[in-house]
Amino acid sequence: MRVIREPAVAGLFYSDNPQTLRHSVARYLQLVEPQPAPTTGHENHDYLEAVPKALIVPHAGYVYSGNTAASAYRALAPASKLIKRVVLLGPSHRIGFKGVAFCSSDAFRTPMGDVPVDQSSFVAISNIPEVKLLDSAHQQEHSLEVQLPFLQFLFSDFTLVPLVVGEASQETVARILGALWGADETLIVISSDLSHFHDYQTAQAIDKKTCQAIEQLAPEQIGYEQACGRNPVKGLLCVARQRGLDVKTLSRCNSGDTAGDLQRVVGYGAWAFYDNG
Repeated sequence: MRVIREPAVAGLFYSDNPQTLRHSVARYLQLVEPQPAPTTGHENHDYLEAVPKALIVPHAGYVYSGNTAASAYRALAPASKLIKRVVLLGPSHRIGFKGVAFCSSDAFRTPMGDVPVDQSSFVAISNIPEVKLLDSAHQQEHSLEVQLPFLQFLFSDFTLVPLVVGEASQETVARILGALWGADETLIVISSDLSHFHDYQTAQAIDKKTCQAIEQLAPEQIGYEQACGRNPVKGLLCVARQRGLDVKTLSRCNSGDTAGDLQRVVGYGAWAFYDNG
């Protein structure tokens, strides 16, 4: 019998109606102005060079961060038939644990359908001591789930590698990403919001520093209060620095710019990483 990870935040973070959800994702993507990839200096450019290898994307309710998330996913439009596997990492909000949690589910379900889990990828990283099977980390976690409707809208046929990151070092995350890096068919998505519950001006200042650290591929400059997904973000920055990836800031705002008050805001940002090797 197939084991399905049922949606935990459908009807809360995004619509639980399939048609409404598809329409809202389409609208977010349509409202984003496409941005060019960084100039590589290569003489022979083709469309693959303009497709990000990795993204950092926010994971709040769509009314808060949907526009920012769409700015990242819009960059994947040329790869609609290319991407076949998405390695998705996000922080744990519901339970505390050490390491990185895979799950035993055969698929993740959203109102738009089921996304099959690539169980073979767990085999590829099972020799890393901090990696474990921990279904309880996935059961109510939204950081991975809210990314799926965007991915389902863009890609009709892909598998998912779902990883919830607990207390884990950037070196552990970097080792996992290295093992799962793959070729052009594999996309890396890091799910993270930025600062939490500061006033608008304070949040802007903190998030500006985080943005600069990401642009400089400097994980050592990202502290505890700067991003809830700091552990997977820092792991990606380690790999990006090792592999010489280019990074482009696509969007940055906070909930005070979208649907919240200005006294307790949450920051959001979107970045694309390009492999020009």
